Amino acid sequence: MHPMLKPALRRAWRGRNTVQFGVTPAHAVTLGPVDIATGSFLELLDGTRGLPLLREEARALDLSDRHVNVLVGRLAEAGLLDDARAAGPQAEILRHRAEVMERQRPDVASLSVVHPGPGEGLRRMAARRAMRVQVRGAGRVGASIAAVLSGSGVGQVEVLDGGRAEPGDVAPAGLPPEAVGERRDVAARRLVRRAAPGSAPRSGGAERGAALAPPGLSLIVVAPRDGLSVYAPVPDTASPWIASGTPHLYAGVIEATGVVGPLVLPGGTGCAGCLELHRADRDSQWPRMLAQWRSGRRGAAVPACDLGLATAVAGLAAAHALAFLDGELPASTGARWEAALPLLEWRSERIGPHGDCTCGAAERRRGAGASDSRPAQDTMAG
Repeated sequence: MHPMLKPALRRAWRGRNTVQFGVTPAHAVTLGPVDIATGSFLELLDGTRGLPLLREEARALDLSDRHVNVLVGRLAEAGLLDDARAAGPQAEILRHRAEVMERQRPDVASLSVVHPGPGEGLRRMAARRAMRVQVRGAGRVGASIAAVLSGSGVGQVEVLDGGRAEPGDVAPAGLPPEAVGERRDVAARRLVRRAAPGSAPRSGGAERGAALAPPGLSLIVVAPRDGLSVYAPVPDTASPWIASGTPHLYAGVIEATGVVGPLVLPGGTGCAGCLELHRADRDSQWPRMLAQWRSGRRGAAVPACDLGLATAVAGLAAAHALAFLDGELPASTGARWEAALPLLEWRSERIGPHGDCTCGAAERRRGAGASDSRPAQDTMAG
């Protein structure tokens, strides 16, 4: 082990014998008591020394081996130590790709704060590079999500959409102006390649020259240009994903309202069908109106998709997607977050499983004795 104090967390002395690591309450940790010799020893934890050398240099500071062992243990337990060499073989390969690491250094630092184990930041970044995500939609929101996911180290990001890019699809984080008139899927693929920090690793275990099967989808992000398909998604569209157990996250903008979620875990959380059934339970006229909106008989609505809101939705959706890919369950799991212009106060609605939905989540939850399909409201505070 070559322990290093996490460089992402700023240090400050709170007093004569207490050190605080980190600024924000979410991740700040205090350590004490710390005497002058121990404070000097902390400066040695820069990742260049193994434990034997650290113990040797600590003796010069009149610190015993036991003191070093206890201190290192406390720091590790508090999530304050990193060790790039402990991240595993795939991370070791990534660590030696200097051009990629320079791009991803802030991302790895963030991961090291969120996932406090030594080497976890680099390990999870390496894991991202082996994942495959599909983004459905290449408008202002979808293309931006795809670019952020690719730039964040996701190895394979596919974008599906039809037609040709229009001027209204252009966004600073998404399709560039020169993409107007080009096929959306082609322009989006080029955007994803440009955003990627180096090429994705090849899958192992295949003979030279043999076709490599792509990895299974880790996540589908549903971000169509038509915001109605996010606010009131068609259940049949998601049926294959429910059947295959593929997690999927909805994101988009409709009528100056940004929507992120729900993140659907098939068989575990409410799905598009549950969402539609719950809404019909609360509003008996909802199915009638929804049929009219979906029919398009009154003509296509002009998309009220403010660029700032679209960019915010894309960023939040990408962050939720990355949190899920990194092994967490973000706040959009089984919930939908909304923010409407001009106040932009994010609020959530819990989307619980519905007993009449064929997805099976309600039945499974009843079996677990934890059924709760009541909508809950709260704000994105903290």
